Amino acid sequence: MSINVTGTIERKGFGPGTWAIVTEEGETYELYQGTPDELLKSGVKAKIKGEVREDVMTFAMIGPVLEVKSFKVL
Repeated sequence: MSINVTGTIERKGFGPGTWAIVTEEGETYELYQGTPDELLKSGVKAKIKGEVREDVMTFAMIGPVLEVKSFKVL
């Protein structure tokens, strides 16, 4: 499922750590492997267009997994 989300990038401390975007509405999406390094900085505000990966499970299990297709740092 393709979605657009706007929020803040956060580093979550589960296991070895994982990256997530927390939307303005308070929803958390775990960022899929291969996310561009430019996004992987805590506190970065961004608008992301991506694909929710329902075929992927993670150790952190903090929310749906979002594969970034395009993004804009705000």
